[in-house]
Amino acid sequence: MRLNFLNTERTASMRRGAALAAIALMLGGCDTLSSLNPFDRPEVYKPEIVADVPADRLYNEGLARIQNGDSEGAAKKFGEIDKNAPFSPYAKKGLILTAYANYEASKWEEAITASKRFIAQNPGSPDAAYAQYIMGMSYFNQIPDATRDQERTELAIKAMEELIAKYPRSEYVVDAKEKILVARDQLAGKEMNVGRYYLQQRNYTGAVNRFRDVITKYQTTRHVEEALMRLTEAYMALGITNEAQTAAAVLGHNFPDSRWYKDAYVLLESGGLAPREDRGSYISRAFQGFTRVVAGVVNPF
Repeated sequence: MRLNFLNTERTASMRRGAALAAIALMLGGCDTLSSLNPFDRPEVYKPEIVADVPADRLYNEGLARIQNGDSEGAAKKFGEIDKNAPFSPYAKKGLILTAYANYEASKWEEAITASKRFIAQNPGSPDAAYAQYIMGMSYFNQIPDATRDQERTELAIKAMEELIAKYPRSEYVVDAKEKILVARDQLAGKEMNVGRYYLQQRNYTGAVNRFRDVITKYQTTRHVEEALMRLTEAYMALGITNEAQTAAAVLGHNFPDSRWYKDAYVLLESGGLAPREDRGSYISRAFQGFTRVVAGVVNPF
């Protein structure tokens, strides 16, 4: 019994000690935590009061910066209107000018984002066509050379086509059509680069596929003449003389003065052949009713 009592007393004492230690630890922890509170440490936390700037003032400051050639600074001022006064009469103007100022500052992605927001929020606005044009031009200005990925080229075409479809009476339609021609020419150039590479590697089937895309999808580009000649070359190498003769015949019919036709003619002649069009060929069908557009001028052949 004595042993049990001592054990019980000792256990109780240990429990009291543990409780006191826990309380001390908690109090010490509170002291530590309170020292991390920034409001208790003014040398670390200094409240800063930022005054709201009226929307009209931000708008005028943005305009002034544009006039002074500070497009990037102007974009920031117009962007602040949306943050500080999103429901003010200046919010809509500020958003379209944010797109414009970013475009002028060559900040293409920011211009695209602002343009998309403006169109989404104001689809019926007279400035919606302008926002669509800024978006298209922002993509257009990012078009890489023909050796690289052409995602931006395709996005530029899509944006300009949407402009023409949605706002057919817009003053930007004429230029949008011109930009589409340039962008499509770039896509054709990409296909030609790959096709030429396949020719050099003697992958004639791969080359045919690329040149076929040029004559079926990008007929109005400057690359179509060479594409027809390269088809003649690839089909000759494959021994498919019927298609080779058709490619040369279509080339000669539509571009009789082309140097590429002269090359195709000589190539066929070296094999004892002459241009002869097969009306059932996909090459012939691709050029039925063909009309070429160059820099806004329609040239029927």
